[in-house]
Amino acid sequence: MRVISGSARGLKLKAPKGMHTRPTTDKIKETIFNILAPEIYDCRFLDIFSGSGAIAIEALSRGAEEAVLIENDREALGVIRDNLKSARVSHLAEVLGDDFNSALNRLGRQNRRFDLVFMDPPYNCDLEKRVIFHPSFSRIVADEGLVVVEAALETDFSWTKGSAFEITRTKIYKTNKHVFLRKK
Repeated sequence: MRVISGSARGLKLKAPKGMHTRPTTDKIKETIFNILAPEIYDCRFLDIFSGSGAIAIEALSRGAEEAVLIENDREALGVIRDNLKSARVSHLAEVLGDDFNSALNRLGRQNRRFDLVFMDPPYNCDLEKRVIFHPSFSRIVADEGLVVVEAALETDFSWTKGSAFEITRTKIYKTNKHVFLRKK
């Protein structure tokens, strides 16, 4: 796993041990960031269920203004901090070692706003739905902000019709997919 492009290009990143996280492969990460290229520069980036921090680090390497990473696994938090330091982007990042409910509540109380949100929750647990419908979530996503959800192929997103977001694109891979939601 490495940083694909930008200021930290080529840097090898660490991943947490075990099966608690599923690092996004370099090939899929390159595809997703090619799609997101017009959205990245100077954006405020939120990475929920950060794992190794690789997605936020890629965004920072490509010119995101700042990133907030949410992760509650203690081992993963150490890996994220090490990776941010190695990529020399720690000064642009804030790491919240909380569950997503607590972190979203905190960000809402702080009136933070994000242009681009990426989330890669554990598959088949409906966590993406819980995040989208969290009382603070639509407030912290900027007007016309973009949310990208990595999910299992079989994950149903029909529930988004009742949310503040609409699906604008779905990118399907062999084992998973990315669903792009734009704030209405």
